[in-house]
Amino acid sequence: MAIRVWISLFLCVFALLGSESYASESEDTQSKEFVVTLDHSNFSDFVGRHKFIVVEFYAPWCGHCKKLVPEYEKAAQSLSQNDPPVVLAKVDASEEQNKVLASEFDIKGFPTLKILRYGGSVVQDYKGPREADGIVSYVKKQSGPASAEIKSSKDAEDFIDVNKIIIVGVFPEFSGEKFENFTAVAERLRADYDFGHTSDAKLLPRGDSSVSGPVVRLFKPFDELFVDFQEFDVDALAKLVEEATIPTVTVYNKDPNNHPFVVKFFNSPNDKAMLFVNFNNDLFDSFKSKYHEVAEQYKGNDISFLIGDVEASQGAFQYFGLKEDQTPLIIIQTNNGEKYLKPNVEPDHIASWVKDFKDGKVKPFKKSEPIPEVNSEPVKVLVADNFQDMVFNSGKNVLIEFYAPWCGHCKQLAPILDEVAVSFESDADVMIAKIDATANDIPQGTFEVQGYPTLYFKSASGKLLQHQGGRTKEDIIDFIQENRDKAAEQAPGKDEL
Repeated sequence: MAIRVWISLFLCVFALLGSESYASESEDTQSKEFVVTLDHSNFSDFVGRHKFIVVEFYAPWCGHCKKLVPEYEKAAQSLSQNDPPVVLAKVDASEEQNKVLASEFDIKGFPTLKILRYGGSVVQDYKGPREADGIVSYVKKQSGPASAEIKSSKDAEDFIDVNKIIIVGVFPEFSGEKFENFTAVAERLRADYDFGHTSDAKLLPRGDSSVSGPVVRLFKPFDELFVDFQEFDVDALAKLVEEATIPTVTVYNKDPNNHPFVVKFFNSPNDKAMLFVNFNNDLFDSFKSKYHEVAEQYKGNDISFLIGDVEASQGAFQYFGLKEDQTPLIIIQTNNGEKYLKPNVEPDHIASWVKDFKDGKVKPFKKSEPIPEVNSEPVKVLVADNFQDMVFNSGKNVLIEFYAPWCGHCKQLAPILDEVAVSFESDADVMIAKIDATANDIPQGTFEVQGYPTLYFKSASGKLLQHQGGRTKEDIIDFIQENRDKAAEQAPGKDEL
């Protein structure tokens, strides 16, 4: 969940016909819907009949989904004329009957697009554009050969984009085990990178032009600009490619060419070190140089490094609870969710502070709103700094709402929770509380908050349950009464409330 939140904050983010019928369709295309609607009853059968298909998992109420509708439909119409036709489909993943499909494909947000190959036996994330022309271009490339042959200097010039990761295999002939393994890696990683192959290294813009291969040359817009591999075991080569495509220091600014590397940074299993500095700062070059030295020092030590321009990183400041007057700053977030902060850092202090972090000498940083001076409303306000005392140390039965200030469903629930809280005001053993989960850290590994509002109940004895039932006043009261620990004196029954 955290990875998805980080990325979104940083980058602010009729199944009746098979594909074979599109080419000969003579109906009025103005009234025809080209995006195929699937559900639990026909999904497996329909997907199983296609070598390649793109499926959008959506929810009707989702604003981003609504924005995608006309672009996705235009793309579907265009791709229906492709040779062979390519099918775009959609599934309403918010429908109760389709939630098994959503779970199977690990759908965490909307819209999510998946590429399904070979009857659904291979599933890949769609990582292309969200406008019609971009969808068409990306899908055509994804549905074609995994590796494109480079036959001329013009081919190489058109194919090798200096701002992207490009992987080219040089082979004396396009056959044999090594070529087949290269093709297998290309198939596996094609959603992330563009692959090509050639028999003439002289066509390539960088690297030894005299090699005849087999060799794999990876071009990249950072660090050493290219690297050669002579490893052709499929798993080993795929690992080398993934490792080589992570910058020593990932740059985050407003340049969209850097965004794929930012996504890769946050998808890494490593701890994540982030230096936020004004790129126009007089000391920026010094910060950049010192930080790069530290990143080089810790390569292979399970920590990745990013440098972000303050102007472009407001989403990160909101997420981590940072303030601009703390910059330049370094924040490290570990995989268990703990954060470590060094505000107002100087270039010469970076190395020693990171060493202290690695040595376990730095205390975690917690994002929290101020503890309310007055907390007398029926629904009590929780923040990160009082959460332990009010929830786990209170000895009470506590219903907790994790909410976001902008969430419409949370706003609808607010007056209902007020009524529930008033109902229990005379019951000293029950507390109704809420916490702004966008402004406060919540205990990691204890609560799974994947959307808003999320309701949890902690009994007086420590039993923890997520409320997934109805959200009327009566539903919530019933849930509390069924799961609370009873005090010596019985709390008011529902009839008394």
